[in-house]
Amino acid sequence: MTSDAPIENDLSPILACTVCRDVQNFELLIVDMEKALGDQWGDLGFDDALLFFEQPDAQSLQFIALAIDDYDEDNLPQLMEVIDAAKSRNIRTILIAEDVTPASLHKLLRHGADEFVPYPLPKGELRDVIARLQRPQIIEAPHTSAPSDASSIELTNNALSREGVVIAVHGLAGGTGATTLAVNLGWELANVRKDNAPSVCLLDLDFQFGSVSTFLDLQRREAVFELLSDTEGMDSESFGQALMSFENKLSALTAPPDMIPLDFVQPEDIERILKAARQHFDYVIVDMPKTLVHWTETVLSASHVYFATLEIDMRSAQNALRMKRALQAEELPFQKIRYVLNRAPKFTDLSGKSRVKRLSESLDISIDVLLPDGGRQVMQGADHGLPLASSAPKNPLRKEIAKLAAHLDELDQSDPKAA
Repeated sequence: MTSDAPIENDLSPILACTVCRDVQNFELLIVDMEKALGDQWGDLGFDDALLFFEQPDAQSLQFIALAIDDYDEDNLPQLMEVIDAAKSRNIRTILIAEDVTPASLHKLLRHGADEFVPYPLPKGELRDVIARLQRPQIIEAPHTSAPSDASSIELTNNALSREGVVIAVHGLAGGTGATTLAVNLGWELANVRKDNAPSVCLLDLDFQFGSVSTFLDLQRREAVFELLSDTEGMDSESFGQALMSFENKLSALTAPPDMIPLDFVQPEDIERILKAARQHFDYVIVDMPKTLVHWTETVLSASHVYFATLEIDMRSAQNALRMKRALQAEELPFQKIRYVLNRAPKFTDLSGKSRVKRLSESLDISIDVLLPDGGRQVMQGADHGLPLASSAPKNPLRKEIAKLAAHLDELDQSDPKAA
């Protein structure tokens, strides 16, 4: 965006720049930048940005909006070079992405991009992100531990044990909605009652590909890895420091920042974590990895309900049968499993309902929960880091999960072991 006044005019310094292949591909970004910054911003190409950072005019830059789409994914090294150049000059990077694969987003965020906003931009989201970046304490977050400590959950060793209800969620195949169910069920339980709302802790035990932090827009912290490395020395204070709070209602233990082997922890480590969570929270939601590991039995034995998500397809049917046989062979309490059918057919879909019945009969299982297809709103809510109750309260999937939460809470109120 141009101005009659020269850039050197200190009364109107350039505070930000969009950096993209063609800014005309991001018309909504142009509108939001003008609303937020007036004429105190400019537009640069990828090569131009690297040259501009060397100029005196760049000293006033606070952030760049790196706008990319799927055509830019073949150019990741140059994008990383732009992020590096900005970071070396204390210029923050907001990543604006449209139709970009999660793998590419992950690389850029891990490489140093500070914020991510999907395109088309949610209303007011860019202004909120800019406000966060302009707060001095947020800018210092990567270099100090103060904000991390401030977001920790304060727990005390002398707290009375709540003997919280443990609810595990295990996806029998990829994409069956296990994490979506875990996150939204946790949020619905945290808000199930207006008065005396229960406390809820969400544990992401998928140490390699866990995405609870993404679904709730929470930071992955080294404190989680430190906790998993020494559960014997864990107390209420160290457990609380590893937790993150979402809107002061839901506490979450996210997956660690880096991938670790699933056998990094032993069954006794998981047992200690579950014990600590049950001591301090009314409900403990466990998002399990799809892989069966030697501590799966620990979670299954500790759970009051063990949800297994599946869909009407051959892979889900085969995996459900294999899981059932594996648990029976080891004489584990497979009867705790409650099968959840994701993307279930609509009420009027008689053919679909017939397929569900045949699936249940062929596997000799009872499908206890039917979850409707929530559509694109589910993915969009996850990308924005919001539960469905906040991003799409009228979504049919959200309504069904809310009913499930109310039912579980009602059972717990009458008999904690009845769930």
